[in-house]
Amino acid sequence: MAKANILVVDDEPDIRQLLREILEDEGYEVAVAENGAAARTLWASRKPDLILLDIWMPNEDGITLLKEWLEEDRQECPVIMMSGHATVETAVEATRLGAYDFLEKPLSLAKLLVTVERALENARLKQENVGLKRRVDAFIEPIGKSAALERLKEQLRRLAQHDARLLLVGEPGSGKETLARYLHANSPRRDGPFVDVAVGAIAPDYSAIEFFGREEGGRIQRGLLEQAHGGTLFLDEVADMEEETQQRLLSALESRRFSRVGGSEPISVDVRIIASTRKNLEEEVRAGRFRRELYHLLNAVTLKMPPLREHNEDVSELLKFYVDHFVSREKLPFRKFPVAVQNFLRHYSWHGNVRELKNLVQRLLILGTGDEVSLEEVKAALGDSLIEPVRNQQAPDYYELPLKEARERFEKAYLEYHLDKYAGSVARLSQAIGLERTHLYRKLNALGIRFKEKK
Repeated sequence: MAKANILVVDDEPDIRQLLREILEDEGYEVAVAENGAAARTLWASRKPDLILLDIWMPNEDGITLLKEWLEEDRQECPVIMMSGHATVETAVEATRLGAYDFLEKPLSLAKLLVTVERALENARLKQENVGLKRRVDAFIEPIGKSAALERLKEQLRRLAQHDARLLLVGEPGSGKETLARYLHANSPRRDGPFVDVAVGAIAPDYSAIEFFGREEGGRIQRGLLEQAHGGTLFLDEVADMEEETQQRLLSALESRRFSRVGGSEPISVDVRIIASTRKNLEEEVRAGRFRRELYHLLNAVTLKMPPLREHNEDVSELLKFYVDHFVSREKLPFRKFPVAVQNFLRHYSWHGNVRELKNLVQRLLILGTGDEVSLEEVKAALGDSLIEPVRNQQAPDYYELPLKEARERFEKAYLEYHLDKYAGSVARLSQAIGLERTHLYRKLNALGIRFKEKK
């Protein structure tokens, strides 16, 4: 197991050299800095596990650096302060601000090594506790015992032992994030962070900063890739990523290195990427909305999460799980779903998938009365969802999409239908649907319809 990475900050060359030799002899990796500016650069690029920091240095004192680092460092890297001229008040101030300990110069070799070892052990235990809490709070096994779900869980357990990138495809609300968390929890990275990001929710102008971080005025903002170091980064709905960020992410994943916005030092990260999408990425690539190289990089392995209507035998278990969830987590009153209600819900279309089921259970527990949920309550709660466009037929998938995407899906299906009807003739298609041919060519290309192949 690799030893910790230690940063020594001291303006005295003899002290720096001595500490480097002592700590490297103990097997640690050591970097040294002679002032605050050099220390900031090394802190940003090396991500040390522990810092030995002198208080009195020219231009900038150690207390100022301590405040800055403890504000910015989310992983709580322990800092041990050193000084030969500090007062008791200075030492108290340092520990009050968050320093792990204070060592007086001239340094005692035995005390130095013991303090370093204890500080690293303390930091390791804190990280383990955070990891355990994260696993308890966030880890949910995909609920259900259907053959489709059991097969999917077995595939995920096998994939978890390898670092291959994974692309999860499926309808909105079907449980793609749950699959990602399940894989992470069964992988060797389980004690590392699981960072999930809704790609479409990031403002385009802020996307690069969000992913890669920023350096500005000596201050550092760590991006999602750095936050996920040693763990997993889950990119939810990756097709919504804007073009410039696609290019930067492609470069970062290929080299495992990147630079923060405004920074020049390369940052190395060890991150497993899991991406999800509700869209057909091959179509997005053909339409020019998603980079082909990034698509091939992300889908080393692709798994599909089936919609709930395709494993509706799991509905009863999902109902039980979410009742228990809301009773224990939100202290809602317990209510039972009778067999007749369960049977009705097993045959419901669930266009919103597991997310719709979860919301339904929460609504019935909050607003309902009585020990049992009645069928009339369920029908009232579902409301317009029970009115389908054609009785006993499933609504098109794009009914659940935002208007812009639904319109694109409809137009693509409509034009492909008529192209087939007219044997790929754009001229006949233009006449039949009443759209000027120049506009029609532009529309076909924008939607990724390869009309020449249909002739």
